[in-house]
Amino acid sequence: MTLADRYEESITLPRAVRFPVELFPPAGFDADRPETWPKIPGRLEYVNGKLLFMPLCGDVQQDVVTDTVITLGAWIRAHREFVLGTNEAGMRLLGSTRAADAAIWRRSDLGNYRGGLRRVPPVLTIEVAGADEAEDLLREKALWYLNAGIEAVWVVLPEPRAVLVITASGEARFHLGDQLPPIPSLPGLTPQVGDFFTQLSA
Repeated sequence: MTLADRYEESITLPRAVRFPVELFPPAGFDADRPETWPKIPGRLEYVNGKLLFMPLCGDVQQDVVTDTVITLGAWIRAHREFVLGTNEAGMRLLGSTRAADAAIWRRSDLGNYRGGLRRVPPVLTIEVAGADEAEDLLREKALWYLNAGIEAVWVVLPEPRAVLVITASGEARFHLGDQLPPIPSLPGLTPQVGDFFTQLSA
């Protein structure tokens, strides 16, 4: 069976599998060129020489990502010197290709649109935990982001309705009723934790 044949055949995995799962890169794969990535239903990243697969977002994660973008969008409209990316916002940093549920860049860092992956670190990335993503896995990803030069990471946890704020100085957990602390480079971006869970709480 060829590698191309393997991409045409699916197998059933037990729910207890630990994601992400490593895939063999297809022929012609180039991490710098999204058009060479496999066309499969799911989320892909290329990290430390490995092509990693995560399943599609479920209903809870979809709704929380939407509330996250709505919350950030109002701030972005008032701060045009920044750019908000979402929809698995792709970035090529430290030789890896990663995607965030949302991220905010300085517009001055980005230059003109090129139609490809962004190659400068954002100021802030936001990851929303899915049903298959353990908190420690997202914490590892947050530390990778910090190592790549990102100032702050918010890890949004739907199950306990909490947000982890991770920076180079440490980690703090915030709950419903709390307001997130300011990020020095993003003036006035201090949402309430509940803003991320508006649809879940309806």
